[in-house]
Amino acid sequence: MVTVVNSKADVLKATQALAVNLNAAKGLQEVMKSNLGPRGTLKMLVGGAGQIKITKDGHVLLGEMQIQHPTASMIARAATAQDDMTGDGTTTSVMFIGELMKLAEVCLAEGLHPRLIAEGFDLAREEMMKFLDGFKIPVPNAFNDREKLVCVARTSLRTKIAASIADQMSEVVVDAVRCIKKPEQALDLNMVEVLHMKNKLVTDTRLIKGLVLDHGARHPDMPKRLENCYILTCNVSLEYEKSEVNAGFFYSSAEQRDKLAESERKFTDDKVRKIVELKKKVCTEENKKSFVVINQKGIDPPSLEMLAHEGIIALRRAKRRNMERLPLAVGGNAVNSVDDLDEDDLGFAELVYEQTLEDDKYTFIEGVKHSHSCTVLIQGSTDHSIAQLKDAVRDGLRAVQNTIEDEAVVPGAGAFELAGHVHLEQFKRSVQGKPRLGVELFGKALLTVPKTLLENSGMDVQEKLLTVVAERERKGAPVGVSIATGDPIDPVVEGIFDNYSVKKSCLGLAPVLAQQLLLVDEVIRAGKSANAGG
Repeated sequence: MVTVVNSKADVLKATQALAVNLNAAKGLQEVMKSNLGPRGTLKMLVGGAGQIKITKDGHVLLGEMQIQHPTASMIARAATAQDDMTGDGTTTSVMFIGELMKLAEVCLAEGLHPRLIAEGFDLAREEMMKFLDGFKIPVPNAFNDREKLVCVARTSLRTKIAASIADQMSEVVVDAVRCIKKPEQALDLNMVEVLHMKNKLVTDTRLIKGLVLDHGARHPDMPKRLENCYILTCNVSLEYEKSEVNAGFFYSSAEQRDKLAESERKFTDDKVRKIVELKKKVCTEENKKSFVVINQKGIDPPSLEMLAHEGIIALRRAKRRNMERLPLAVGGNAVNSVDDLDEDDLGFAELVYEQTLEDDKYTFIEGVKHSHSCTVLIQGSTDHSIAQLKDAVRDGLRAVQNTIEDEAVVPGAGAFELAGHVHLEQFKRSVQGKPRLGVELFGKALLTVPKTLLENSGMDVQEKLLTVVAERERKGAPVGVSIATGDPIDPVVEGIFDNYSVKKSCLGLAPVLAQQLLLVDEVIRAGKSANAGG
């Protein structure tokens, strides 16, 4: 690259680089802004083959959109990284970065150096981190405070799906997380199976404190429904297997051939007989118990025939993730051998039944006693409604997990941003010199959340915003924005809460990226790969 040593060219390059970054941040903000809040609009994404996805989840949107611009792509990656860490806050981060850049543009045009704005952002960010710690509401025993958890889940879900479905789903996700929590152990959301069936309506989505397997029994004579079931979870091959070395068998009569075939089957049949013996031992006429076998490996037709003859439901080739969840849901142990089987190895469920949808079979295991694994069964008539609900459920689960781990919540409805703005207006008086402008910009940028909530609700933004800010200055208590009327509300009374970790992550990520983009004075599109050694 040939650099022309010309002062004018350098100045043009610097302002151009800044303009490119500013336009990218503002452009992405404009795209995302209409999605924010319960009144946000939806985006329809159409794939190359005509697939349709309707969503207002920022993470899904940024992940599915093809972003050409390098700066916009960088902001999108940073925002999706936050979602991966905390499960929410993507749209807020993108908007906050865009607003910081937009406000900084005015000062830069007046000749203020970007480094001084960046210093002001740093001071404001540190002050807001301290303020957030004082503003949060501690929830000491969050796991047992079901009402608070439902409020947090509802706040998160209402921004993704319709309010009527969100209220129902918030109960489902809270019960799912409380179901899988083990004392003194970290939460593992992988123990919640999110399964979908293209059937009925979205409102029929429910929590099953047990497991739903997406395959059924492989023999027509096996029972379709059993009650009071012992469940054997095993990883044992119950099919005829060829020897690992090539062997030849020679016989001179039909009897010898039959004998040979019988001895080959005997090895597999003995294993099946041991399972049948255990069934006869634990299931008697008096206790009215039944028996279910769920195997990770195969079961061949003769073995299925023997098990069906005994009235046993047998499922073969179960998925590994289900095999890990099964003992947690029904109890017992997952066994790798049928030798020395005992009643203690068996789990228990009150009901096991099979449901068929067109060509697909589903096996439901319900009525388990001490479930540490459960299934959220999502139902819906269309693919896009199922996909939308699936994404929302994952976010809801993360919101509940964050609350339990943080043991704190933050009043929602834009209350933290409004309080932060009022606080920084006071704080900037103690800042000397030009960085004070950076602090002022930071405070104004925080207002983008309540401003957009009002805008998306079709309110008069200026009038309502001034009323809400004045209310916060007068009261000093958390004040949020009502999306129905635009008037000030108390989010704590209304039960609107955000995650502490999401707010903290957003404050840590957005200003830093905005600073870096402001300090870029030259964008060089290099010919060589950035990773190539040189």
